Amino acid sequence: MKFGTKAIRGGTEPDTARGAIMTPIYQTSTYVQEGIGEHKGYEYSRNKNPTGSSLEANIAAIENRKYGACFGSGLAAIDCVIKMLNPGNEVISSSDLYDGSYRLFISG
Repeated sequence: MKFGTKAIRGGTEPDTARGAIMTPIYQTSTYVQEGIGEHKGYEYSRNKNPTGSSLEANIAAIENRKYGACFGSGLAAIDCVIKMLNPGNEVISSSDLYDGSYRLFISG
């Protein structure tokens, strides 16, 4: 696929629930479960939802990678990246940051 096609269609699958060719925006917070801990891949939107999963697959396709990641905030993204660092790794940043980001850096 060329970039334009990848940007629009990369990583997307038709929505099996209703047949939409593009993933709809799911605005629900919870999903039906067969039983406690028994779900069809989605249980609570803050953990994972079909819209976010589709975006992550699209990012991965655009970047020619296996996985992509998206976050609800910059602080969540920074927290994820920091948790992937090993002891002795260094982060270079300015001190002119959102206070939550600044505190996250200095608390480590």
